[in-house]
Amino acid sequence: MTSTVETPESTPPSPAPAATSGARAGWGGLLLRIHFYAGILVAPFLVVAALTGLAYTVTPQLERIVHGEQLMVDKVGDDARPLAEQIAAARVAHPDGALASVAPGDGDATTRVVFDVAALGDRQHTVYVDPYTGEVKGTLTTWFGSTPVTTWLDDLHRNLHLGAVGRYYSEIAASWLWVLVFGGIVLWWRRQRPGAGRVRRLVGPDLAARRGVRRTRGWHAATGLWLAVGLLFLAATGLTWSRHAGENFGAGLDALDSRTPEVSTVLPGAAAPADDTGHHGGGHSGQATAIDPAATHRVLAIARSAGLDGPVEITPAADAHTAWTVTQVDDTWPVRKDSVAVDPAAGTVTARSDFGSWPLLAQLSSLGIQAHMGLLFGPVNQILLAALALGLLCVIVWGYRMWWQRRPTRTDRRAPVGTAPERGAWRLVPGWGLVLGVPVVVAAGWVLPVFGVTLLAFLALDLVTGAWRTRQARATAG
Repeated sequence: MTSTVETPESTPPSPAPAATSGARAGWGGLLLRIHFYAGILVAPFLVVAALTGLAYTVTPQLERIVHGEQLMVDKVGDDARPLAEQIAAARVAHPDGALASVAPGDGDATTRVVFDVAALGDRQHTVYVDPYTGEVKGTLTTWFGSTPVTTWLDDLHRNLHLGAVGRYYSEIAASWLWVLVFGGIVLWWRRQRPGAGRVRRLVGPDLAARRGVRRTRGWHAATGLWLAVGLLFLAATGLTWSRHAGENFGAGLDALDSRTPEVSTVLPGAAAPADDTGHHGGGHSGQATAIDPAATHRVLAIARSAGLDGPVEITPAADAHTAWTVTQVDDTWPVRKDSVAVDPAAGTVTARSDFGSWPLLAQLSSLGIQAHMGLLFGPVNQILLAALALGLLCVIVWGYRMWWQRRPTRTDRRAPVGTAPERGAWRLVPGWGLVLGVPVVVAAGWVLPVFGVTLLAFLALDLVTGAWRTRQARATAG
């Protein structure tokens, strides 16, 4: 929550505080200065993240509009054509590449037959087949199952289509959002008078306040308080797949043995390859043996008998020594994410991994990502994300409005914006606070490298600005 509050110029002088009140003032002044500068400098990144995230929330509807011809059938039939027949039709339409996966169509959804093509890198060609007629509805270049419109909006939100460099913008936003939220909550709490009605004043703006900075601050802070849990959730889940903090998060999962389990594809009696890591989802362009489309029907039947209902994705075996895999891909609550390895020749399930048996952190990470993407609770999830994005934009606008409203307007002291909170508040913070606080900040900067680097940049900017102003003041006085 970006915020500015009344500076020393706009508040009446008060008696010298006692030691304890001075310490409290030190904490408040330090938080205020951090909140002010972080809000001013990070808010533009948050605006971009909110706008691009808002656009991403409507991807399911956009997909139906843009790619509906490929994704949806013209008419739902009574019985689906054999899966092998659908794959054969897709192969005729797309003779190049290796079969990577098949997602059987259900209801009004088409069957997705995915092919790996070496020239596409991490992209794939997906052929969409009407499961009731066997008609090929079209082919799209997809990225981990995402259609072009979703991929474009995802890249826009993650990196503004600027590649690795662009990912810094989203990591800066996520790395500082939690600081702004917590700082804003503390500042707003400190501002309220103790006693009856404090909670009411916290959760609602002061509508009785006259027009000006006080009313704007009420809307800014109260709205930010209502959005706090959602914003902290977005910051945490966004950081899990950021470039630098995400690597540290992954290392932490490895250390706690909390990665998402991968079902083993090694067939009984076969030696595990040296680089075997379990499920080799996607990337079968190096398949040593040809895939028999007829085997998909047997594999799917075995998986269904093993309890895998709902939408699934079938991944062919990488070679003669590994099993096929079938994985549930239902991301809507309650999720279905169980996976089995199948030996079609023996007609058996050789291994399985159930979502219920995943480590807790792996479960929470998976659910958090789906909620961040607006998938977990369907349209309700999309509406909540859109409300968070719009609310954050309002909070930022009110923050900048306060900055403008508090500008000096006297003839001899006019300025385009308000002055920053007074420097040197850290000197009033008690020693124990610095002893505990500095290591915590260093640790946060280590875990969130982009936060650490930008914090150092802010401190350097503040020191340079302060030195320049001191020099200017001395020159004027002399």
